[in-house]
Amino acid sequence: MSFGSRPVRVGIVGAGGRGRLHARNVLLAGGTVTAIAEPRRERRARLADACDVPEQARFARWTDLAERADLLDVVVIATQDNDHVDPAIAFAERGVHLLVEKPIAPDEAAALRVAEVVRRTGVLFSICHPLRYAPYTAALVAALRAGRIGDLVSVQHLEPVGAWHFAHSYVRGEWRREDLASSLLLAKCSHDVDLLTHLVGARPTRLSSFGRLSHFRSDKQPEGASSRCLDCAVEPTCPYSAPRLYRSCLGDPEWEHQLLGAVTEVPTAEALDEALRTGPYGRCVYCCDNDVVDHQVVAFEFDSGITATHTVTAFSDLAPRQTRVFGTHGAVEGDGHALRFHDFRAHPGQAVETITPGDGRPPHQEGDEELVRAFLRAVADDDPSAVLTGLDETLTSHRIVWAAERSRRSGETVTLDWDPLGDSVGVGR
Repeated sequence: MSFGSRPVRVGIVGAGGRGRLHARNVLLAGGTVTAIAEPRRERRARLADACDVPEQARFARWTDLAERADLLDVVVIATQDNDHVDPAIAFAERGVHLLVEKPIAPDEAAALRVAEVVRRTGVLFSICHPLRYAPYTAALVAALRAGRIGDLVSVQHLEPVGAWHFAHSYVRGEWRREDLASSLLLAKCSHDVDLLTHLVGARPTRLSSFGRLSHFRSDKQPEGASSRCLDCAVEPTCPYSAPRLYRSCLGDPEWEHQLLGAVTEVPTAEALDEALRTGPYGRCVYCCDNDVVDHQVVAFEFDSGITATHTVTAFSDLAPRQTRVFGTHGAVEGDGHALRFHDFRAHPGQAVETITPGDGRPPHQEGDEELVRAFLRAVADDDPSAVLTGLDETLTSHRIVWAAERSRRSGETVTLDWDPLGDSVGVGR
């Protein structure tokens, strides 16, 4: 993506899994990665080498990169959830456009600090909510807006996290505790909430939420199990066996990149066993310090009377999100690959049409690429219209999540009042 006579220059802050993914998508979109900031030397070197970043543009601290803002047009903030605010503010103050991993911040006060600086400096901003950008989503939204199923009545949306993925990220991993990252709903599902508002085309006015940590607790540990998988008599039959999961990744470049890289920097059997013996990913899932919920449901009501539900659960196969939309003339079911439209007007016969938008990959994957491409295009053309998940959309989805967490903890139905700019100005029973 060209900016004048040169590609858009992008810095990556955080060279973990998401940082590496965004760097790859920058290159696919025709941009260039001109700088890396990452405290872990091995990760920093691996990504910098892959992107041909010169030695003088490789930084251990993001603060050092911020002092060289002249190297960048855009910065990708892909640090841990609690570490987005300070770098986002620092780079925005220096006129660098912001592409920020979800969430913008774990709490509303911190998010508003970022919003104030973005509005004052005028930099372009987007949160990494890729679902809006996927061809699958675009086809679904276009059909709904065209009245394909009549008037919209209700939506049912499921995020099946997958048992092994949940154990990896939300029990043993870096998103296991709210004080280290954020709630499960914010860390994993803020873009699902964004998708629901996008499908309905409105913001909810009331919601209730229920969920808890039901299974990954010490009182659920099987008899005879130990605190680490390598020493456990139950491990061969445990569905959450760390050796079985991580050893299966060895020799597969994609899984070594996506999953094993969090466990060990060196993808060998010896290094993996040492990591499982001493590191966090070898712990029994019933002996960790996790506190995020392992299942949750949110029920929404909109001013128009439309209702929606969102369910997130650890207890599933790893699968694409599943969405069902119900209208007065028909319904549509989406499984992340295909959309199946049912036409009630064909009664008593059954009229079903299936379409497969995009290239067949899950919407998250396609959306990741399209999100980066759209943001670089917006920067290159100085045209914010290419950004579908800007500051207003981000604050909307995050405020809904924070309200849902208040409901889950209190047991009350929460009412949301929105001002004309989309800011939530009142929350009550």
